[in-house]
Amino acid sequence: MSADEIPDPVAKLDAEQLLLEVNERSGAGLTFVGRAAAGEVGAGFVRWPDGRDGVLTRGFGSLDDLRRTARVLEAARSHGLPIPQYQLLTEVPDGVGVVQERLPGRPPEVIDRALLESMIALTDRFAGLAADLPVPSMYLLESGPGFCLHESLLRYDDRTRRLLDWVRAVGRDEPSGMTGDDLVHLDFHTGNVLVDDAGELTGIVDWDGIGRGDRRFGLVTLRFDAHVRLPGTDLTWFDELLENVLSPAVLRLYWAHMSLRLVDWSIRHHTPADTTDWLDFAEPRMT
Repeated sequence: MSADEIPDPVAKLDAEQLLLEVNERSGAGLTFVGRAAAGEVGAGFVRWPDGRDGVLTRGFGSLDDLRRTARVLEAARSHGLPIPQYQLLTEVPDGVGVVQERLPGRPPEVIDRALLESMIALTDRFAGLAADLPVPSMYLLESGPGFCLHESLLRYDDRTRRLLDWVRAVGRDEPSGMTGDDLVHLDFHTGNVLVDDAGELTGIVDWDGIGRGDRRFGLVTLRFDAHVRLPGTDLTWFDELLENVLSPAVLRLYWAHMSLRLVDWSIRHHTPADTTDWLDFAEPRMT
């Protein structure tokens, strides 16, 4: 890659190839059911020989890291949270094959204030459940592992470079990271929950991004999601909520991370119009 090239996008998951690797190394005898329609990177639906349904993804990090995640999620399940059980972890050439329980429900078809408020309330149940996990980096001073890449913003245009300068300034300030012992879902948005026919939450999925810190970080993630899921909707109530529950410095920290994450991702995976939209959304809090 030359100095002026935008970093490559993240490759989509080849779920059938991953399934072959998992079966070869584990002898699990899983069969392929289909590809999950949602998700930026992808997942596959699989079935165990006894008829149980599972979801296949590629986990990154070491096998020990994923085992620790499985233990923490199991503890959260014991507290009544609707979280899938990790049923199988198998090392494969490019990471770890993860088979999770397939929870009941489906992605929500209607995104509205009631759903957002249900998700906001659910985060309170994450309190104090992650003492054994590491605190995740905000990646404000260095690129993340496949996301939050600084190079995209540096090479795109003057506007993204200004955003990157601000992100790095936030990273040099205090606080520079999350604190606390809460369970943190780092991608807490409406595409990662399941609902029943009545619209009640039945599951929280996609725990690839997990850490120990401040459960309220998920509110900022959800606010960014609401910007694209509910275009043109007055979300002043949500903005006021963030300002009431987070100190200005902490909100600034979380906003900088999400701005970096979404602008980088849009540059590499979406359209220039998407990048402009995220910049328009992020910039008013660049203080």
